[in-house]
Amino acid sequence: MTLNVQFITMIAMVIGGLYLGIIQETFRRFSVHWKRRRVMAYFMEISFWLSQTMILYYLLFRVNNGELRFYVFVAVLLGFSVYQALVANIYKRLLEQIISIVLKCFRIIEKVINFLIITPVKFIIQVAVTCVMFVLHILLNIVRYVLKVVVAPILWIFRALFGILPENIQNKLYKIAEFYSTIENTCRKWVKKILFKRR
Repeated sequence: MTLNVQFITMIAMVIGGLYLGIIQETFRRFSVHWKRRRVMAYFMEISFWLSQTMILYYLLFRVNNGELRFYVFVAVLLGFSVYQALVANIYKRLLEQIISIVLKCFRIIEKVINFLIITPVKFIIQVAVTCVMFVLHILLNIVRYVLKVVVAPILWIFRALFGILPENIQNKLYKIAEFYSTIENTCRKWVKKILFKRR
């Protein structure tokens, strides 16, 4: 390995150590979201260090074909130390500002989407459901009225004939009428519940 390659390797590994400090600080900042989930925390921790090891080794591979020397580790530690001594405080403040800006942008986008899409869609659905239920209510009233008009003469005839029927047949017809009345009341309750929930 030539001196030029060694020098480039040292510079690359120092930058790699600096990058490691930055990415570790970022990871620690977001780790609070899964810290209480033990399995998730272990998975994220292992995945983080494996991925960063692979990135640093890929950087080393690009500069000196992946030859590991003692000074490579020293250079990485030097870069990490430079981050801790000179960059850490600045980067922490910068990271918090970036997170704050991203959250504000996200809230603005969420409000815009809610105002332009979600609220109008909800309003349209509510209007459509209200219209459908109103039409159904009108149709039910029309059907009820038509049935009354059609059934009324039949009921008159039935009442006239009912008086001349034997008493045991009258009792059976009373039971059938009670059963019909129960079903009708149940159906009305269901319709009222549906209409009340929709409103």
